[in-house]
Amino acid sequence: MLDDRKLAVLRAIVEDYVSTNEPVGSKALVDRHGLGVSPATIRNDMVALEEEGYIAQPHTSAGRVPTDKGYRLFVDRLSTVKPLSGAERRAIETFLSGAVDLDEIVARTVRLLAQLTRQVAIVQYPSLTRSSVQHVELVPLGSQRVMMVLITNTGRVEQRVIDGLDEVTDDSVENLRTVLNQALVGRWLTEVPPAVSDLPGRLPAEDRMLAASVLSVLLESLVEKHDEKIVLGGTANLAAVDFSASLRGVLEALEENVVLIRLLGEAGDPSMLTVRIGAENSHEGLQSTSIVSAGYGIGDRSLAKLGVVGPTRMDYPGTMGAVRAVARYVGQILAGQ
Repeated sequence: MLDDRKLAVLRAIVEDYVSTNEPVGSKALVDRHGLGVSPATIRNDMVALEEEGYIAQPHTSAGRVPTDKGYRLFVDRLSTVKPLSGAERRAIETFLSGAVDLDEIVARTVRLLAQLTRQVAIVQYPSLTRSSVQHVELVPLGSQRVMMVLITNTGRVEQRVIDGLDEVTDDSVENLRTVLNQALVGRWLTEVPPAVSDLPGRLPAEDRMLAASVLSVLLESLVEKHDEKIVLGGTANLAAVDFSASLRGVLEALEENVVLIRLLGEAGDPSMLTVRIGAENSHEGLQSTSIVSAGYGIGDRSLAKLGVVGPTRMDYPGTMGAVRAVARYVGQILAGQ
């Protein structure tokens, strides 16, 4: 276990290297940080940190740079993430609250995260399985067609056109709409199948064929893998980064939705912030990157995750603060819809 002085030296090395992208020497630490000890003591501490794998010397006679292990200890020992200013918080709230539907919320969130962190932003769409029914609308489109619209509490809107029906009347559509909403509004989507299993039997005989067709399409829409939809933004930010590994490998990994979903991990407690550094990422193409992610949701129910991908040499306190703040505001916007 490192003592407080060595932790202070490591913290100073990380901060200087993130700021300058240059290996950090003992003289620079003495000049820039009030560590209260002699240059010789700093050099001894740096030797000890290097022996324990927290820093490395990239070239002979050069200063030191943090390793993945050093970044990990730096992040684990952060007493607080960098808070956003009042102006930044108001700008985030205003920008996100201007969205009119879920697609726009996700699009704005990606742009916002990329701008705040200057990293690649990733936002996962809320899973339908973690949403509840807000309203079911049925719209006649002629004598043999009906459009079904499912609206969830998270702002998801699922639309399906049902063709080849028998004669559709306004009365039959209105009756089915009423029964559907009575049975489903407020239920989690995982509860929908048992809630509608006996629904056709509650309708007049002449409306049962329509009900069966609509329910078949409704249930089919619930089993689709909507939680695999991922949106990226800010990939151009990678051009300004000197990766220790191939940039091509990073870009190829970011093109794979399955990889991104695995990176974000399962949506857990919305208040949890996760940081994976370098080799902690299982995908080889991303082992020169760090991923900062957080769940977002309504109340204590997490719906999905969002985060950023950037170099291991990133401003961890600032990035963690931005990701956490944006996740919180997205949850508030969804809850207010």
